[in-house]
Amino acid sequence: MIALHLDNVSVTYIAVPIFTGLSWEIHDDRCVGLVGPNGAGKSTLLRLMAGQIASDSGYLKRKSGLTVGYLRQEPDFAGERTLWEEAMTASAPLAAVEAKLDACEKRLGDPAVYGDETKLAAVLAEQEKLLAQYAELGGPAYEGKVRSVLAKLGFGDEASLALSTDVLSGGQKKLLGLAKLLILEPDLLLLDEPDNHLDMEGKTFLEGLIRGYKGGVVIVSHDRYLLDVVADEIADLEDGRINVYPGNYSEFAFEKRMRLLRQQQMFQIQQREISRLEEASKRLLIWGRTYDNEKLIKRGKAIQKRIDRIERIDKPVIERRRMGLDLEGWRGSNKVLDIRNLDKVFPASAGMDDKIVLAGLELLIWHGERVGLVGPNGAGKSVLFRLLLGQDEPTGGEIVIGPSVRTGHYAQEHETLDYNATLLENIRRAAPLTESTAVSILTKFLFTYEQIRSKVSTLSGGERSRLQMVLLTLTGANFLLLDEPTNNLDIAAAEVLEESLSEFEGTVFVISHDRYFLDRVASRIVELDEGMLTDYAGNYSDYQAAKA
Repeated sequence: MIALHLDNVSVTYIAVPIFTGLSWEIHDDRCVGLVGPNGAGKSTLLRLMAGQIASDSGYLKRKSGLTVGYLRQEPDFAGERTLWEEAMTASAPLAAVEAKLDACEKRLGDPAVYGDETKLAAVLAEQEKLLAQYAELGGPAYEGKVRSVLAKLGFGDEASLALSTDVLSGGQKKLLGLAKLLILEPDLLLLDEPDNHLDMEGKTFLEGLIRGYKGGVVIVSHDRYLLDVVADEIADLEDGRINVYPGNYSEFAFEKRMRLLRQQQMFQIQQREISRLEEASKRLLIWGRTYDNEKLIKRGKAIQKRIDRIERIDKPVIERRRMGLDLEGWRGSNKVLDIRNLDKVFPASAGMDDKIVLAGLELLIWHGERVGLVGPNGAGKSVLFRLLLGQDEPTGGEIVIGPSVRTGHYAQEHETLDYNATLLENIRRAAPLTESTAVSILTKFLFTYEQIRSKVSTLSGGERSRLQMVLLTLTGANFLLLDEPTNNLDIAAAEVLEESLSEFEGTVFVISHDRYFLDRVASRIVELDEGMLTDYAGNYSDYQAAKA
């Protein structure tokens, strides 16, 4: 059944159309993967469906009684609340009734009320009415339900529930936002990149949750593996239009390519036919005027009218402009990285014991290897990278990097960028470039002239990721340390990165929770868990099979 129907809707932002005349139907029993390049308007479309913004034209029709839950890309919570207190606010109607019941309790303790029979009867009647509403909203079972949902999402212990929301990690905030939706069980879930910041275990849980959800789901994600597992259909938002394809992401990618090739073939056939008719019309009109033959002129005009009535096939864009990433490595040392008996311990503080992060790590990486580093959030993957980069000192053991190895680093949180400098200033500090050369390089990475002279702080997450890629190409490195490089990249940019890494002459050591990316790039997986490394040959699917 159709849960929500968009008919000819248009949204404009600061005089720039995001999409115009867009129509789409969302069903209440399917999971739809909403894909498209960064800036296509996916988040705007979700906000429109959630009722947070209004369309400039057209209309949005919801099924009678439809409840909608919306998870923003970056959930925002009140910093004064604990995780438990924030979760308890999931049901606004219930919170409002509870506040009124509390007010009733206070009034019942007021001598002016309990000493006046009429006033007391009125407050008791109001309380009885509120208690009925409380029961109708599921109040008696609400606390148990909140606790159950939080436990399923990994917040079962009292220490987690007592955490302040302003100290939560990005992944924890996503899970808390998701918990507040699951407590309410809306008919339609709108999820904007719910998998960002989640580790493998979190993503696996998310997959199971979406697959088992009884209502409809619309999910924006750049995780192709996730979309393969959960999506019943893919909605492709591009150039302000939506095209819907049945099946998962891999089926969509194939079908879209085939559709574009068929469209290109039909476009070429139509263009040849139009050219033939135009030539015939032009010839008849010339002959008719030359020989003053009205019959030939009428035939020429009739052909022209026929041309005007033809429904034109749009010229398809087979290859869209993509960032020009070219990672030029070189061979260097045969033995790239040798980690021997590496320990990292953070000393005790505030009554806590020493925290052992890495314990006796052993790892040898050879030239040309593509090694994926996986493990749960908090396992110490980023700590290991900081040690390799010399940003922190190990407690024990040894790190040996080959003598002919130059390291390039991609930071997950974009720490390598100066946010107060312009894009131009950032890359000219990284390499001795003329202004025209620097502008040319940035243009290859899809930055506009205005962006090039703007501060990095004005860029989106995806744009900052592309800028880090620019800096990576300027290092001349033959050993790349990449920390979550596909976070914030759209699918097209992630595919460019995968292709560049496959042609890279050097060696790659990459932290990633992007399973599709690891399948295409990694030739070896090392898992870091509880301070220890375990080595697996092959890509992510091989690792998963070995673990199973």
